[in-house]
Amino acid sequence: MVNIRENIEKINKAKQEAAMLAGRRGDDVLLCAVTKTRSPDEINEAVRAGVTDIGENKVQEIIEKYDLVDPVRWHMIGHLQTNKVKYIVDKVALIHSVDSMRLAEEIDRRAGQCGKTMDILVQVNSAMEESKFGVRAGEAESLINGILKSCINIKVKGLMCMAPFEGNPKDAAAYFAAVKVLFDKCKKEIRHERLDFSVLSMGMSHDFEVAIGEGSNLVRIGTAIFGERSYKK
Repeated sequence: MVNIRENIEKINKAKQEAAMLAGRRGDDVLLCAVTKTRSPDEINEAVRAGVTDIGENKVQEIIEKYDLVDPVRWHMIGHLQTNKVKYIVDKVALIHSVDSMRLAEEIDRRAGQCGKTMDILVQVNSAMEESKFGVRAGEAESLINGILKSCINIKVKGLMCMAPFEGNPKDAAAYFAAVKVLFDKCKKEIRHERLDFSVLSMGMSHDFEVAIGEGSNLVRIGTAIFGERSYKK
């Protein structure tokens, strides 16, 4: 039987150790628990064990679980279709997966209707994998500048990436390092009141320690907390 509290304690210890090796504080790295397919009871157990932020991949799961989960910050971490933005813009604290002006403009419009400023990350496809969403690294600055120019109800908080799944997690380091270089470049060169480059979302259950070593300050972890997913047929 999966012990969620014990798993979170192990992850927090590993997070601290990885940060220390990189000359940073473990407390500066946020753990976002990925709750795809997980029940509200499982999520609440994680919250009671200290999790403050949860990430969902699908809009429908946010809607179904939102009122059943203890107070927590919700993150939209999966691909977001423009026609689904209206359902979650008033519920989530951070959208990780913005990869087009069309999506940003819809988020901006819906956030304006709610009277809020929506925090977002621009998703970068560092490995240029056709199976993954995200902009190419060379297109990220252009997208950021376009969002800052046109979307008055959005604050750009940083970048997100998913490295290819490697047999050896250390092999993902180069992909994380490339996004950290881009992150630092944008932080240094782009100045705007609606840009706060404070979040670099990289690393999942199998490679989060490597990601922290390369500069991540937000890790998205599901399986290492809740165990392997059991998908309904």
